[in-house]
Amino acid sequence: MFAAIAHAMGAPGNAGAQGGGGASGLIMMVVIFAIFYFILIRPQQKKMKEHKKMVEELKKGDEIITGGGIYGVVENVSAETLTVKIAEGTKVKITRGSVAHVITEKDKPKE
Repeated sequence: MFAAIAHAMGAPGNAGAQGGGGASGLIMMVVIFAIFYFILIRPQQKKMKEHKKMVEELKKGDEIITGGGIYGVVENVSAETLTVKIAEGTKVKITRGSVAHVITEKDKPKE
């Protein structure tokens, strides 16, 4: 009984339009995925590759900023960790991945 009422309440003239929307819906999904790929996914992958390269190239004497905002100088480099001097007589051991930025000559303030 309710099914007959619900079927009778459908929009007039809309009976044949339900079957033809499959291809356009698929094309729209592909277009949306392409937009997400070029706006969100691809730039993030590029940024991750640059960070990985930066971390792999760290060497003794590099000035760095950690993810927590601590400035320091790399004292020792091992496969997974770095020993960083953050103050006179104060050294900390951090993971390589926690390095946020390497300070270069152009990043240093001019005095």
